[in-house]
Amino acid sequence: MKIETGPDALSLADVYINIHCHQTGANQTIEMISIGTQDFDTAATPDGFYSLGLHPWHLDQEDTQTALGKISAAGMDPNLLAVGECGLDNAIAVPLPLQTAAFTSQIELAEQLRKPLIIHCVRAFNELIRIKKSTPNVETPWIIHGFNGNPTLAEQLIRHGFYLSFGAALLNPRSHAGEALSRTPFDRLFLETDAANVSIDAIYAAAAKMLGLDNVSLRQHIMSNFKRVFLND
Repeated sequence: MKIETGPDALSLADVYINIHCHQTGANQTIEMISIGTQDFDTAATPDGFYSLGLHPWHLDQEDTQTALGKISAAGMDPNLLAVGECGLDNAIAVPLPLQTAAFTSQIELAEQLRKPLIIHCVRAFNELIRIKKSTPNVETPWIIHGFNGNPTLAEQLIRHGFYLSFGAALLNPRSHAGEALSRTPFDRLFLETDAANVSIDAIYAAAAKMLGLDNVSLRQHIMSNFKRVFLND
């Protein structure tokens, strides 16, 4: 779904924003499909919004220069809203220096394209923050997708300028995600389904309850963030 204006447009009360998913979901949802560069076919670009990046899991499937070329070629497509997901993962066998090189190359390209970064980060937040601090002139927003860390980590990331996107972990009572959500300012917040078999409206309902908001107010906050961060509005 695209954002429409005029008398026939859906009201904010009717619309969910899902900034990171791997398949299309329900009606009345503005969603951004995450596509890996290894699967991207420029002859069949998506009809709706999408992000495009070289995931650290796929560094053995495609070299960085090939991936950067695909992202750059897609950069003029108005439906390409972000670079990623990309990032760092200390739970896989790929050496972290190799991951870091691919990630920093995508940071540079995101700056050139003026697109936000959708970041995958697992057990590498210290390194991620170090990279952020070493690139102080970066202007594009950095968004941690699928955040399920503790409140202290959330506050640390927010202090360093990150946005946080929460997903299915909000439905898990054993996760720290709910506590972290409560420490996240409304203007740094996004919600997503990722690859989970859960509806975006269930995630919004859980988040609204945790934040003490009604659903309409939460959707308004996230719509405002989406327009500012992804549409430069």
